[in-house]
Amino acid sequence: MTGGSLGVCMWSYGTLPDINGVIPGDEKFLHSKSLANVRKNSTKMFSGFREKERSLPSVWCRCLGCRKISMLLLIAFALLVFVLGSLAVDKETISLNVDQQIGTLSMVLPYVNGAPSNPGASWIFGKKDKQNDENYLVANILNEDEENRFRIVGSKGAIVLPSNHPCTKFTFPPPPPPNLRRIGPRPCPVCYLPVDQAIASMPSSPSASPVLQNLTYVHDENPIKTEPHGGSDFGGYPSIKQRSNSFDVKESMTVHCGFVKRSKPGLQTGFDFDESDLAELQQFHDIIVASAIFGNYDVIQQPRNVSEEAKKNIPFYMFIDEETEAYIKNKSILESSKRVGLWRIVVVRNVPYSDARRNGKVPKLLLHRIFPNVRYSIWIDGKLQLVVDPYQILEKFLWRQNANFAISRHYRRFDVFVEAEANKAAGKYDNSSIDEQVGFYKQEGLTPYSEAKFPITSDVPEGCVLIKEHIPITNLFTCLWFNEVDRFTSRDQLSFAIVRDKIMAKVDWNINMFLDCERRNFVIQTYHRDLLEQMPPPVATVSRRPPGLPSMRVRTPGKRVTRRRSSSRRHRKAAGGNRDQFLLSTF
Repeated sequence: MTGGSLGVCMWSYGTLPDINGVIPGDEKFLHSKSLANVRKNSTKMFSGFREKERSLPSVWCRCLGCRKISMLLLIAFALLVFVLGSLAVDKETISLNVDQQIGTLSMVLPYVNGAPSNPGASWIFGKKDKQNDENYLVANILNEDEENRFRIVGSKGAIVLPSNHPCTKFTFPPPPPPNLRRIGPRPCPVCYLPVDQAIASMPSSPSASPVLQNLTYVHDENPIKTEPHGGSDFGGYPSIKQRSNSFDVKESMTVHCGFVKRSKPGLQTGFDFDESDLAELQQFHDIIVASAIFGNYDVIQQPRNVSEEAKKNIPFYMFIDEETEAYIKNKSILESSKRVGLWRIVVVRNVPYSDARRNGKVPKLLLHRIFPNVRYSIWIDGKLQLVVDPYQILEKFLWRQNANFAISRHYRRFDVFVEAEANKAAGKYDNSSIDEQVGFYKQEGLTPYSEAKFPITSDVPEGCVLIKEHIPITNLFTCLWFNEVDRFTSRDQLSFAIVRDKIMAKVDWNINMFLDCERRNFVIQTYHRDLLEQMPPPVATVSRRPPGLPSMRVRTPGKRVTRRRSSSRRHRKAAGGNRDQFLLSTF
């Protein structure tokens, strides 16, 4: 009986099989056979079972039973339907939430990048970006010189990489499962070259400037406002006619570009510099990194992961006003060498605007006027912390792309009219001024963004990072962009597209608008100072001892051992710190 019972239990989960024509019923057999005969045959069955056990598929099928297999198939089918349903999302939703689809990729990797040209990335970003990928995958002529072995010669931002490029096989990883996705914009991987290879790929000569070869600037010691539209003494009040003429790109041009009162920017022009600083700003540099803090609005963030070559050859300039200077002097942060960590501090006197945000647009858009002898510049807003080497950033977003101006798209919005409404809803500027500006652009022919604009991928930038080669056409672009900020609102996202489109209508030139998740890979956004000061002091991390070896003592039965828990009050008291120390911890 024992052997027969064991064999039956291993066959199934409770259903007895037909054993030599004997079927068990309610306490009797349906066929009249002797019990001894059943036992005899059951022993034979048990030995046969061992033979069949070697066939794994047969065993799995018999052990699970038909009901279990059907249940597994139903579960698999339900999972398939769920996955297909999650992928069948409206393309607009996908384009508006690109970063949400790859939200868990928040780590910064040593090789971290996905170029829009990567076909493997198309299914992450939806049909809109897939079409954009195809537009960028245009054949290029490869330069085989050893000196420029990683450079591509092409047009329209084409970025087919040579076979020996380290990032040739880079692809975006698949999106995380829906239950692991994090809400909100996040970084995504980007593939950077090692620093030494990035340096080797820097072009030896400037890029060609289409049509425009000679750009000079208006000088007017007594600018007069003649029209009702905005403007300033600093910008020179260009008329509507002068504004229209400035978009007619010619070989030689003279345009308004700030600093109009003197021929030398920073010397009694508004936005003035000390003489010692002015002399340094005239020096030649291949590359600079620049930022600004006005109105003591942000905390200076120290760059990280900067190579020794960059520290030696690339200066980092931080423009501040006198209010911010007084604060950092009071905190004893500013060194006698005018430095705060890597940043060389440049104090601006006689700022031209009462609005700190508008003052910040001067160095952001007019770096080529402040630094007349610089080849490349990287601008980052004061609230950002740079965490990737500048050489690697330039190689990835300019040199590899055969571009001379790069800016990220907005992570959610790509239409100027939608951006304007979002600015109004968030109280970024007074509504009437925003309506006036957008209405003016609408009369000039600005239309809502549509796929007809391909290969242009967006009309709205995330303008906190600008990567630029200083050549006449890019200098013209930022001059005219600044003139719009001077004339209308300081919200530069609203004026970006109209200036870009008007220039692109005249010359064969484009801008590399890369993904915002790529921007978030090389800069980290922090809070403004006022928000930081409202936050509670940080909690210090308390190191915990590793658990000890288990005690060999025998515990007395029935005796209850209680462990003393650390008091949350004591933890808080030990962790408390000075808020100013936290705010200045980055210095």
